[in-house]
Amino acid sequence: MSDSAPCVPDVTDITDDDITHDDTANRTGNAPARTSLLLPALAALGAVTLWGLSFPAMKVAVQALGPMPLMWARMMVAMALLAPFTARLFPSRTVAVAPSGALVRRGFWSGVPRRHKLLLLPTVLLQPCLYFLFESNAMQLTTASQAGVISASVPLLVGAGAWLFLGERPSPRLWVGVVFSCAGVAWLTLSGGAGTESAPDPLLGNLLELLAMACAAGNMVLVRRLSAHGGHGTFRWNPWTLTALQTMAGALFFAPGAYATLTGMGQWPADVVLAVVYLGAGASLGAFGLFNWATSHLPASSVGAFINLVPVTAVGFGWLWLGETLNATQMLAAAVVMVGVALGTGRRQ
Repeated sequence: MSDSAPCVPDVTDITDDDITHDDTANRTGNAPARTSLLLPALAALGAVTLWGLSFPAMKVAVQALGPMPLMWARMMVAMALLAPFTARLFPSRTVAVAPSGALVRRGFWSGVPRRHKLLLLPTVLLQPCLYFLFESNAMQLTTASQAGVISASVPLLVGAGAWLFLGERPSPRLWVGVVFSCAGVAWLTLSGGAGTESAPDPLLGNLLELLAMACAAGNMVLVRRLSAHGGHGTFRWNPWTLTALQTMAGALFFAPGAYATLTGMGQWPADVVLAVVYLGAGASLGAFGLFNWATSHLPASSVGAFINLVPVTAVGFGWLWLGETLNATQMLAAAVVMVGVALGTGRRQ
């Protein structure tokens, strides 16, 4: 897999020798070049920008369709875009040369180690399935401000998970950055402003939002383990293949919304159609693909800090698209979040 761009590579061109060479280079103890970390950081930044833009798009679409039909529709859009790349995302492999000289090939799944198959189920179940289920219900019960404060827990949860399950040792600088970014998100989301929705049951809503953030953090740690360079063994997942599997799992999970989508889509207004297409192509496929790619190249604890930019981009796009007010206090809070992300994702000694 090339480090030059977050594209879908031809996985058939990746051999065990290539992967072993990458692993050897990673074991030399030399610090990665700054340029090699720039593209993954930009990919993570692009992902959170796409996610931030999804908030106003979601607001338009969910009011017209409801949560389950919307989620199924956006997953189907993403699947339609992935369909032409199926052979490259799930390639067969050469395993032997027959006496006749012909190559003997097996399907993609025959080459996946058993322990990887066991990790796939919790990976796709955590995100997008449970994540979207918890968050869509949480937003109906609590305020956006309280949910935003809870979303700041993601870097802490990712750092703890990477420390417990991946053996990563977050530096003091990263924890200082997490503190700054969490404080900025809390300040941003508690700074008020017009458009806050009613909260019929904030306690339950906050609990569901926390569960959603735990699902997101667990998914990041699992994706890092499945697709990281220099992992154990010679098998390494293409992050875009993981994205395809997540999309298919989401389509199955939210299938109860299929009937309402198929029977009513002919009457959708143009803005709803555009919102659904964006949510499927940009927020689901594009954002998850970019973020999975970034996670495969950066420590999970560092890439998780980018999540705190999602509320900042959401407020910004809400201001640009929906005319929501971005006051001076919110702008200062956004600056604090960016300082925290810069600290948390900066080069470590």
